[in-house]
Amino acid sequence: MIYVGIDDTDVAGSRGTNQLARAMVAALAAEFRCRRIVRHQLLEDPRVPCTTKNGSASILLEAVGSATICELAEKCRALMLSDFIVGSDPGLCIASTVPPAVSEFGLRCKSELVERSEAEAIARRHGIFLEGLGGTRDGEIGALAAVGLAATGNDGRIVQIAQWPDDLSGIQAIDVLVQRGLVVEDYASGEPVVSGRVDVGKHLRPNRREGRDVLFVETMDQTHLSTYKALRLP
Repeated sequence: MIYVGIDDTDVAGSRGTNQLARAMVAALAAEFRCRRIVRHQLLEDPRVPCTTKNGSASILLEAVGSATICELAEKCRALMLSDFIVGSDPGLCIASTVPPAVSEFGLRCKSELVERSEAEAIARRHGIFLEGLGGTRDGEIGALAAVGLAATGNDGRIVQIAQWPDDLSGIQAIDVLVQRGLVVEDYASGEPVVSGRVDVGKHLRPNRREGRDVLFVETMDQTHLSTYKALRLP
């Protein structure tokens, strides 16, 4: 598997980082199959410049062609630069092996203020591709953090599952959600929910937890015990 992390690719009023990740996945589809795109919530602090809530994105890819990591880096760089938005500070990270130090860095980025120089030093020490593609290059921080957090299998909100279209909204049968590889789980009890219906809201946005794609739900009300509401968690 190959982990791609991107961050700080947008400005207020522009398309978001998640949308860029989707476009990249579509453009790379001939040589790399998408397993998932995940949004990762990093530290929210006035000292951290961000468009909205300081989220970065990871893309998990599976090679189906003969392209190397270096070739993938060139393709990702070209795609990001072709959609560069003035005022953004994009960063790109790519790794096929993610050491614990990178995941530890990602976890720290959720609660601590870190410097770009530290991200660069960690990437250099472990031979991980990390590059800033414009502006201050501070997007390197979130890009490396996204790769580290994705590798834990225990962080983030899923934006895309494999090649499934983002077409589910409103009330859906649990069977439909299971077909997409999801575990539906009652948030309060931690018990699996195997029958009934779920109001997934405007978009289906499950979470990555303990190596699983989980949709956390709660009962809508006591008169409709078989109908649940999806929770939108970071």
